[in-house]
Formats: sequence, structure tokens, C-alpha cells
Amino acid sequence: MKLHPVRVYASDENLPREQQLAWKIAEVAADPVAVTDEVTDMIINRIIDNAAVATASLTRAPAVAARAQAEDRAATPVAPVATRAGSTVFGIEGRYQPEWAAWANGVAVRELDYHDTFLAAEYSHPGDNIPPILAVAQHAGRTGAELVRAIATGYEIQIDLVKAISLHAHKIDHVAHLGPSAAAGIGTLLGLPVETIFQAVGQALHTTTATRQSRKGEISTWKAHAPAFAGKMAVEAVDRAMRGQTSPTPIYEGEDGVIAWLLDGKSAAYEVPLPEKGEPKRAILDSYTKEHSAEYQAQAWIDLARALGTKHPALKSVPELVEGPAIKSIVLHTSHHTHFVIGSGANDPQKYDPTASRETLDHSIPYIFTVALQDGEWHHERSYAPERAARPDTVALWNKVTTQEDAEWTRRYHSNDPAEKAFGGRVEIELTDGTVIVDEIAVADAHPLGARPFARQQYIAKFRALADGVLDDAEIERFLELVQRLPELTADELAGLTVTAPALPAGPKGLF
Repeated sequence: MKLHPVRVYASDENLPREQQLAWKIAEVAADPVAVTDEVTDMIINRIIDNAAVATASLTRAPAVAARAQAEDRAATPVAPVATRAGSTVFGIEGRYQPEWAAWANGVAVRELDYHDTFLAAEYSHPGDNIPPILAVAQHAGRTGAELVRAIATGYEIQIDLVKAISLHAHKIDHVAHLGPSAAAGIGTLLGLPVETIFQAVGQALHTTTATRQSRKGEISTWKAHAPAFAGKMAVEAVDRAMRGQTSPTPIYEGEDGVIAWLLDGKSAAYEVPLPEKGEPKRAILDSYTKEHSAEYQAQAWIDLARALGTKHPALKSVPELVEGPAIKSIVLHTSHHTHFVIGSGANDPQKYDPTASRETLDHSIPYIFTVALQDGEWHHERSYAPERAARPDTVALWNKVTTQEDAEWTRRYHSNDPAEKAFGGRVEIELTDGTVIVDEIAVADAHPLGARPFARQQYIAKFRALADGVLDDAEIERFLELVQRLPELTADELAGLTVTAPALPAGPKGLF
């Protein structure tokens, strides 16, 4: 890996394109380096993971609405690829315009907040790269091997940007790193020249910078749409760049560019790691998926909460937990991010509101810890049900849960050493009889360094569990057999890299 210095340049400094970050990203995308077997295996895992959470979302309102928009835009075959034009959409048969397939599938994948994650200077769900890249692969008649190379690029670029450039510190949504990474991945897929990918990356970034209000206060259904929008913009940016259209330049470093006015300003200085020419793209191996449908910083806390009842005698009795008065207070000592984004440090009253939206509860660690402690489990539907959130005993205990930033957990959260990087913290539970229970957890059980790391077996089990009752058994087995042959799939076979459900609700009508 090579570190590339990035700063703001005045217009009269005339920064050459070859020295611009967008160009260097494009060079990585255009490098025809082989994908290692380890990375290929993980790409297959993440496609299974995406399909699992998308399947579980097929009847949820955001996915239904986005799918309906795609259905209104069926693909029109055009020679010479008349038999392959268009892309598939999760849940339904047919072929649709690739940007709208990317949109619908992106929403389905993101709706439950239940797929992979990478956290560093910024936050990300790099699996969001897969829907737009796969949609273009199907539309353009690419093979499984070509798709693997493209997804490796998408993960590499997004994770490298996330390691170096913080967006959330300036209240810019994390999908601003997704637009460029998806565009780069599509560039790899199509074998585009560096110049074309450069223009696409710039346009994709320019059109996907938005504020983090989508993840603040009363969190709306747009949370699921934001990354899908970035993927759709990446597809459209590549299309325009292939037609010879150019982008604002320099998009990152310009004196009126993204860094100068949306991020750290004109004195900014970053070092962005990118693979050198001929170096394999391995960043996907730094990411990790979710065992539970909740914000990633909640994963370890769910695992700790569901284990506390068996680990500590004072908490073994369910009535003690159900009867809120048995507990005086619960304090979660954790990282800056957990405290200020999903904890009490956010100062969002909605995080303690039993009538709050699912999206809001998903970003409330006081709620999540309470329910996991009481139930000894976490479920992607039951744990968010309105009647579950409104239980009086839960509300009473929930209001006793607060978070505090701990400098050491913040340091570990930002550590570059995988062996000490942590996303958990220390819990202190004070009972009304004066007993204090202290425990801690560093990483989620499913994390590569956790108690039960996810491997192919766990990804398949997750898919089977979430597809149960949604897909026919034969469809489940068909998909699993196909996806595990990914590197050898022909272009025609790649069209089967989707799932079809027997019956789905009709989508609402809009303008079209």
C-alpha cells in the first residue's frame, strides 16, 4: 500500500490530474491485478449476506416502494445485447434498467441495517457497492470472474477512503465515499480507461454529498435509500463519462471542492492508502458483517447483554430484569462514536421514545441493550415491534440506561492495530441492593476476532434463516448453489444471481 497525500489547492496552483485523488482511484480501478482466492471467497460470502438481508426486507415498505419504481422501468433490449439487456431485481422476475435495479436492490439490502461494515476515520457498509456493480454486470453481459474483480475494487476504494477521510466529523453522510467506490468498481467491471473512470468518480462524488440528518433525531425511511441513491448515481455517472462528459475538477482538492467546503477546510491534510500497481485488492478482508439487525456499534453490546443473565447470578432471574425496580442504573462506558451517535450523548430524546420509528430504535443503544438484556436475544422483527418497545417494564429499564465516553475505548476504536481495535466497552449495572455488576466486551461474537467468527457456514445459515417463509426451498438451494460457483459463472448464469419470491405486495403508485 502507498499513502497518497491529499490537500486543498488554490485554482492558480493548477494541480495536474495525475496527482489528484480521483485520478489515483481510477488508476487502481484500471489495474488488471488478479483477485486472490481468499478475497474471492469473502466476496461470495458478502453476496450471500446481501441476498439474505434483502430477502428479509422484500415485504417492508421501503423495499416495496423502491421495487415498484424499478418495475415501472423495465429494460428495453437493444442490439447487439438484446438477450442480456437489463438487470434483475430482488424478489421479482424480469429485467429492468440497471440504475433502477441498483436502486431497488440497494434499498432492499440496506433496509434492515443488517449487512457488512467497516469503521475507521469514517463509517461504512461496503456491501452497498454490490447492488450497482452487479446490476451493471448483468446489463452488460459480464461474467462471474469479471464481477469478482469489480467488487474487489469497490470494497478496496471505499475502505481506503474510510481509513483516511472523516465525513461524519463535518456531518456529511458516509455514502459520499460510496459513490466514488461504486463508480470505480463499475469502471473495473467494464475495463474502462483511467480517464473515463476519473470523470465518473468525480461526478459520483459531486452528486452524493449530503448531510447526516438522515441519521439524526427522528430517523426516516431515507436511511435505507441513501446508499441506494449513491449506487444509482454511480451507474449514471459512469454512463455519462462513457459518453465523454466530464466532472468538476479537482473534485476533492479544488479550492471550492468537497474538502475545502464540506470537510476539513483549506488547511486539510490527509494520507489516503491505496494499493500500488500490481498489488492485490484485499480491503474486503478488513470488513466484518453483522449477526444482529442493528447499528454495528450495537453488535458487541447485544452479545454482552444476552450473555449477562447466565454469567452473573444476580441477573439470572428473568423477573429481576422484567421488574425494573431491581436495577438502579446501567452505564455503558464506550467510544466517542457509540456515545454521541447511538448513545445518550446524542441528546436525541427520540432515542428514549417508545413510539419512535424502527430506524430510530436501530440507532438507540439504550433501547437495544435493554431489550437484549431482558429477552436474552435480538431479532430483526420481534425486537423492534411497537408492542415490544412500548412494554412498561422495558420503558422503565430503558430510561435507566445511559452512555459515557471512555478515552481508552475511543482510542481502541480508532486503533489501526486489528488486535486491539474495539467496538464495545464496559458496562456497570447497579442494583437497588447496592450490588454492582461490571463486565466488558471488545468485539462482537461474529467479528473475525470474536467468540464465534462468521465463516461460509454462518453466512449460509443467515441466508436460510432470513429466507425461510419468504422463498421456496428450491429457490433457496438454487441461489446457494449458483453463488458458490461465482468465479466460473457465464454471463447468462449471472442473470440468476438474484432471488424470486412466490408472492409479494404490490407497490404504491407515485408520479409515474
